[in-house]
Amino acid sequence: MAFKTTTNRSHLRIVREIEAIGGSVTASASREQMGYTYDALKTYMPEMVEVLIDCVRNPVFLEWEVNEELKKIKAELGGASNNPQGLLLEAIHSAGYSGALANPLIAPESAINRLNGTILEEFVGENYTASRMVLVATGVEHEKLVSVAEPLLSDLPKVSHPEEPKSVYVGGDYRCQADPSKTHVALAFEVPGGWHKENETMTLTVLQMLMGGGGSFSAGGPGKGMHSCLYLRVLNEFPQIQLFSSFSNIYNHTGLFGIYATTGPDFVSKAVDLAVRELLAVATPGQVDQVQLDRAKDSTKSAVLMNLESRVLTSKDIGRQILTYGERKPTEHFLKSIDEVTLKDISCLAEKILSSPLTMASWGDVVRVPSYDSVSRKFHTK
Repeated sequence: MAFKTTTNRSHLRIVREIEAIGGSVTASASREQMGYTYDALKTYMPEMVEVLIDCVRNPVFLEWEVNEELKKIKAELGGASNNPQGLLLEAIHSAGYSGALANPLIAPESAINRLNGTILEEFVGENYTASRMVLVATGVEHEKLVSVAEPLLSDLPKVSHPEEPKSVYVGGDYRCQADPSKTHVALAFEVPGGWHKENETMTLTVLQMLMGGGGSFSAGGPGKGMHSCLYLRVLNEFPQIQLFSSFSNIYNHTGLFGIYATTGPDFVSKAVDLAVRELLAVATPGQVDQVQLDRAKDSTKSAVLMNLESRVLTSKDIGRQILTYGERKPTEHFLKSIDEVTLKDISCLAEKILSSPLTMASWGDVVRVPSYDSVSRKFHTK
């Protein structure tokens, strides 16, 4: 419902105003943050800020507009089976956590049927308050931004920051019998501390780059990601596996790290064994060498710097850091943290992650997916 009708503008007028200056708008939601973004030439900054704030603060949630969006969401849910990786990442949260993070990011149809404009208004009134909101701009002087934004935001309700709902990692198992031709499986563990354990988060980012992986065909041609452990040791060796990749989801105080695999039903047991082998390998001192670590650190720094070449991504990064840390830390700070990661850091963090309970999720032909207990024992009987 972002950028729909407000108390000051119709949806059509908003669209026309954005098109008139060649702008583009997006809205995104994650489990802990929401973002509204407006991108255009900086000469239009005053108009951009005014429209952006109007759309965030003054939505009217017309009944027909809400119903139109609910229909679209239901249609998207109908095609959710086309994205088994997304389904499994959702399932890992619902199986692995008790509390807030177990709630679905993609609303189930039962919840969609209860939504209406009144509920959305209450949500905005409760959550869009001064202590929870950050306005960020790149490519503009700070004083100029403040002079435009202050009159539009100075009357925001200054209520105390509500207590963050608790989430407890418990581990668990999820299985869904569906497409008989393939099996998708994910193994995950908790990353304790989340973003607030910054050094460990930097180590985790390097660890994920080190393990890497991807599909059986490299989208970027030869050399793209081909030196990562999961490419060299799994994808190059076992043509039965279509996709084998490390993944992570990090939150303020916790996170998830693991391996996602897609293969035929007859090979899934072996694919799970390979995932276990690779996770245990990075937790074992001596299994990762300095050349691999240096390559992963260089790749991580390259990814950070390339992302920050985009002003849209830079503004999102600033906003997320201020909401998480209360400040924006310079890029050099993170590059230095990456440089300081050692082989011991990698194995210690991996061992710490693997000491948490296992979370498993599988979708497709799950009949031959090994039992939860049998996989869990492989990690905890070293």
